[in-house]
Amino acid sequence: MSFPEFFAAVPALVVRDPLAELLGAAEGGLIEYRYADAVRLAGHSCPTVAGAWLMTTRALGTLYDATTPVRGEIAVALGEPEEAGVGGVMAAVAGLLTGAAGSGGFKGLGGRHARRGLLRFGAAGIAGIRFTRQDTGAAVDCRLRLESVPADPRLGPLLGAILSDQADDGARREFARLWQDRVRRILIDHGSDPALVDLQPASG
Repeated sequence: MSFPEFFAAVPALVVRDPLAELLGAAEGGLIEYRYADAVRLAGHSCPTVAGAWLMTTRALGTLYDATTPVRGEIAVALGEPEEAGVGGVMAAVAGLLTGAAGSGGFKGLGGRHARRGLLRFGAAGIAGIRFTRQDTGAAVDCRLRLESVPADPRLGPLLGAILSDQADDGARREFARLWQDRVRRILIDHGSDPALVDLQPASG
């Protein structure tokens, strides 16, 4: 499988997963995730997947500062209902990196390492996604503003032509190029831009 070259330029995230360490899945429990892993999970690369990646990695960087985030000990709450909009896609990416899961998640071993119930939708008072450390209670609210990285105006007409079966191979290639160029700009050019991902301490 060949991915766009810029995927490799997106900074990786290293987390420590005590359950992975216990079960011998990763030495020291250390797991490295890359943007390509989120793409494999979602099955595609788009502004939503890229935005969820940035929201999660930046939130973890804020919550854990210079230390390694602990996967499986972070709760994730979305203001959006699961069935609405893109909340499900964003939650999937956040869950990949944090280990947070809903009712179908891992129930734990002897009262430890449970992931079930760490992911919630439709949470009151949350405009985007809230990430909360289970050990300290520290939490941050993240809001994604994709409009700060606008799409190329040619994308709309090209997509319309594709969906109506009026596009040739060249038009399809151009659509794909322009689509991934916006993803590149989101992840590479604006990866640390507060106008794109707004992080604030959770107010309660």
